[in-house]
Amino acid sequence: MTLDLITRATAALSANRGVFPLGRVVAVDGATIGVGGLTDSARLGDRLQIRATGLNPLRGEVVAMAGDQLRVLVEGRADGIALGDRALLMPQPVFAPHASWIGRVIDPDGCPLDGRPLLPGTGPRGLRVPPPPPQTRRGLGARMATGYAVFNTLLPLVRGQRVGLFAGSGIGKSTLLAGLARGVEADVIVIGLVGERGRELRHFVEDVLGPAGMARAVVVAATSDRAPQERRRCALAATAVAEYFRDQGKQVLLLVDSVTRFAEAHREVTVAAGEAAGLRGFPASTGPEIAALCERAGPGAGGQGDITAIYAVLVAGSDMDEPVADMLRGVLDGHVILDRRIAERGRFPAVDLLRSVSRSLPAAAAAPENQLIAEARRSLGAFDRAELMIEAGLYVQGSNPEIDLAIARQPLLEKFLARSEHGGVADSFLALRLALQGGAQS
Repeated sequence: MTLDLITRATAALSANRGVFPLGRVVAVDGATIGVGGLTDSARLGDRLQIRATGLNPLRGEVVAMAGDQLRVLVEGRADGIALGDRALLMPQPVFAPHASWIGRVIDPDGCPLDGRPLLPGTGPRGLRVPPPPPQTRRGLGARMATGYAVFNTLLPLVRGQRVGLFAGSGIGKSTLLAGLARGVEADVIVIGLVGERGRELRHFVEDVLGPAGMARAVVVAATSDRAPQERRRCALAATAVAEYFRDQGKQVLLLVDSVTRFAEAHREVTVAAGEAAGLRGFPASTGPEIAALCERAGPGAGGQGDITAIYAVLVAGSDMDEPVADMLRGVLDGHVILDRRIAERGRFPAVDLLRSVSRSLPAAAAAPENQLIAEARRSLGAFDRAELMIEAGLYVQGSNPEIDLAIARQPLLEKFLARSEHGGVADSFLALRLALQGGAQS
């Protein structure tokens, strides 16, 4: 047994304690209960264990404090809890990431979900910490190969960039995230699965992500049946794991699926705590909560690495103006929109290039590359504007040279946008140049 393993085991054992402050249930209101007798010991966010007669112990989290009473949101239903039941103040779980977590699936408290034992590291980390001071952070870094031609060229991803992936259900969002996890140049991949369906977790890990993806990944998961406070912690815990590896100087890719479920979990917790709901049911604290989460990613400072982050957003009916999508766009360095119509005609990834943008451009590309990107966008835009006329048979060839060129290039550009690229950025730009030239010659 190595010294590191002994040290970690000793730290895990020393975190246990056998004496807990005791309070009593004094009110029950839906999923929240009032607890008295612990206001001198408890803090906001602390965990309690409710021991009701005839029931298994229920866990809960302190979400509000008023006078001599704690408001506790229980994990599960409060059925069977009676006034006077005991409430034990439990120690906060020690969340201490470690390099041995790579290849593992854990919950937001750092406990294993894959059936194998897991020890924490020796340096506990908070789930809510400030980002590096803005004046010390580096600018965006070098362009990264992604495994997809469209992201190698037209929508480049650079080190430290934060991008939103906006999509409805069933358009290929999870498959695209897994493909990026396998293809993006990074030392460590951290994946936060927030509110994912239970049956999808194993499928994502074993089939979609696969052994190649898991070989450098840490998956933090809280499925849809878990309590809202646990689902909210999932995104925070995934970010804390990414920060651990960033502080070691590593390049980290953070994938969070999805921020929408994170915001919904935050809404459940804050409404239970008494905060008033606002726009479309989301309380006023939702925007700052999303901004605080995203600001922790990005370029590091000093000898730190970078956290390149991709945040998935579920948009119902492709409504890009719904609250979570609108809040997220304002704090990111680009957004990628997946379109259902593109997916239905069989192109993957179903990126709507004309509605997507990477704010790393034009700095991320050389002048000749920027010319290719602009030319491709002009052709795609011209075809999009004339598509209804073309499909209706109203466009006469020769009427507009720009549209004629766009029509000739469209099949080649469609094929390019669906191209998986294993040769790197240079090969992707060569393929784009050939697509544009081939259309011009036809």
